[in-house]
Amino acid sequence: MAETRDAQEHPSWVRRLITGLAIMGPAFIAGAWQFGPGALTTAVQAGNRFGYNLLWVIVLSTILAIVFTDMSARIGLRSGKSIIQTAKDTFGTGWGALSGFGVFLITLIFSVGNAVGTGLGLAGLFGGPPMMWTIVASLAVAFVVFAKNVYRIIERMLIAMVAVMALGFILSALMTDPAWGSVAMGLVLPSIPGGAELLVVALVGTNFSINAAFYVSYAIRERKLTADQFRQVRWRDTVPGIAAPGIMAVFVIVAAVATSERGLEANTLQELGTALEPVAGPLASTLFALGFFAAAFSSMTANAVASGTVLSDALGKGDKLASRPVKTFILIPLAFGPTVMIIAGGNPIQLIVTAQALIVLVAPYVGLIVVLLAGRKALMGSLVNGVAMKSAGAVGILVLLAMSGRLVISWFG
Repeated sequence: MAETRDAQEHPSWVRRLITGLAIMGPAFIAGAWQFGPGALTTAVQAGNRFGYNLLWVIVLSTILAIVFTDMSARIGLRSGKSIIQTAKDTFGTGWGALSGFGVFLITLIFSVGNAVGTGLGLAGLFGGPPMMWTIVASLAVAFVVFAKNVYRIIERMLIAMVAVMALGFILSALMTDPAWGSVAMGLVLPSIPGGAELLVVALVGTNFSINAAFYVSYAIRERKLTADQFRQVRWRDTVPGIAAPGIMAVFVIVAAVATSERGLEANTLQELGTALEPVAGPLASTLFALGFFAAAFSSMTANAVASGTVLSDALGKGDKLASRPVKTFILIPLAFGPTVMIIAGGNPIQLIVTAQALIVLVAPYVGLIVVLLAGRKALMGSLVNGVAMKSAGAVGILVLLAMSGRLVISWFG
């Protein structure tokens, strides 16, 4: 009652701000998950090798990510059940469970990049072997997951991490004094330079994140948001939460271009952080390292949470983050990533790029489930996909299929 009186006493713009902040959360979790070491690595390589030519891929991928996240959010608001259970009821148990196993497979692929990236990032900040920091970070995530009120803790932590990422990457890039005319051309003029095909696939796989969109429906249910809050969810959470990582990816590419134009080689995240110092000063290098730390840890956390949730739900063991099966299954990606990191060895950056590219082999099926559910009038009611959303959904599926086909051709070509 006191909170209601306080809200009524505030000016209207303050009340709107408070309401907006209260809605924020689910899509920011998806954005934090999406913008991890894999997305950072592919962005660095895009800028270093191809300048501003692949910025348009970030724009297209981000728009499609917003569309599919919006669909998933509406499914969560309307269905009254988890998205996997809804798929089971609609298409049959096997098909519904397969969507969950598909997302789980994607989380395992992501866990490799998270393990490698987290170890590299923390070692760059504090010194020491990357594997040690990977294990420390994995244990820290496990500790958070087994705390009480875990969803709200994770949600608030990841929103804060997104803010830290934005501060680090945007400011460090601005300090390089980029050529804004060339940036604008790269954003709106599509081109695929020779040799960029696999990298384009990886950029799509990281910035058009079907798995992150899929999980939003679970976060919506954890927050107990309702269908009458749809517009607030779309404009105060979905759009800004998914646009944020796309914007940051653009600025990472800008920073990478600035270093390469000055003859400084930066194919890895560590190299880019170091190369920024002579270009824009030590503060830019520190800000970039800070942003990378936030990206690595937030992505590892969100990835593990989503992984355990969808696997538990696919197996019929429940979908609430507070449940024991979900928390137990969360440990699988936390262990899998470091294990592969130890076994694979070799070039960790190429491992991340390859892992991200493999995502698009699973993504078309998961995306199709989201599109079909969001287009069912009997399920969605007034929140059913309109013509524009149906068209955008079809484009998204075609893009994912095209990326899958291009990846397979690259393996055998």
